[in-house]
Amino acid sequence: MEIVRKVQALNWRFTFILDGVFFILLLQAGFGIMVSLFLVEAVFWLLRLTWLSPVLLRFILTRLVHMIPIIVSVLAIGFLLIQMAPGDIFTKMLLEPNIRPQDIETFRRQFALDQPWYVQFFLYIFRAFQGNFGFSIQYRVPVFTLVSLRAWNTIILSVTALVFSWGLSIPMGIIAATKQYKWQDQTISVFAFIGLAIPNFFLAFLLQFLLTRLAPGAWPIAGMRSLDHESLSAIGQFFDIAKHMVLPVFVLGTSGMASLTRIMRANMLDILNQQYIVTARAKGLSDRVVIYRHALRNAINPMITILGFQIAAIMSGAALTEVVLSWPGLGNLILTAILQQDLYLVIGSLLYSSILLVVGNLIADILLAIVDPRVRIS
Repeated sequence: MEIVRKVQALNWRFTFILDGVFFILLLQAGFGIMVSLFLVEAVFWLLRLTWLSPVLLRFILTRLVHMIPIIVSVLAIGFLLIQMAPGDIFTKMLLEPNIRPQDIETFRRQFALDQPWYVQFFLYIFRAFQGNFGFSIQYRVPVFTLVSLRAWNTIILSVTALVFSWGLSIPMGIIAATKQYKWQDQTISVFAFIGLAIPNFFLAFLLQFLLTRLAPGAWPIAGMRSLDHESLSAIGQFFDIAKHMVLPVFVLGTSGMASLTRIMRANMLDILNQQYIVTARAKGLSDRVVIYRHALRNAINPMITILGFQIAAIMSGAALTEVVLSWPGLGNLILTAILQQDLYLVIGSLLYSSILLVVGNLIADILLAIVDPRVRIS
């Protein structure tokens, strides 16, 4: 038994060496830095679960297998709904006097747009298994390439906004609950209701107007990079992007922070009135220990479930904000694709959001099992 444990310990350490080896191989194969890092860590952490928690590994693999029929069903519905809309991306070309109707019909046959929706769906699935996720007719590039370029910008923005909103909403919810009906609670509640009442796109317009009137040119109000971005050093480029992110992160984080603060406050108030909290205080434990060691752990469980849905809403939540603030992400791209009826680009973005939905809920289930000792994956 001791020899087996030593072998397992050796294998566990050996996997970290393989991380670097496969990361370099993927980079040489043409994958980007972030894609290579994500693939390597995802695969090897699944491998490490063979020693750490085989039960959790079986649970994750089962959920990943269940993800396949869910995504296939979503794509089938997407093809059906797009087919129900009148016209297609080539319809506007009929207004061009230099393009013959015969040429447009030829284009439709090349992209299978003259086929029923179920034929288009099965052709797409067949090609997707071969690594072909369609061709964007409007941008004249493969959908996978286009979505990959824009997805990274959206993920940077949305994850930063997620960290911003969660990092502030949890302590603000705790303060509001422990100072119930006092000025701290009233102040936090006022800001929370304001954040809930103002839509993201309107707040973006409002902040752009205020910055333009009060401090014109002092702070970037649109875009992701400055005009001289390429001439800056690596550190300068980082701070340039970070400076452009402040406005959209604040806009996105405000609405999320407002709702999360109210939910955290309600959870804490419910937990603080439980009998075991009263007993803990009666034993002489300090308020800090009672709140952060006993109450917080139970109050945060419903928040983890919400985290799964917020991960899934990364793309949709940032769409309008990206359009208003000219952030070069997926939101602006998807809106244009829908308006132009660029079929395969719309389906590619739908595939991306569906994967985020399933993976986000999987992450939430795993975190819930880690945080809550009453939940066990078996």
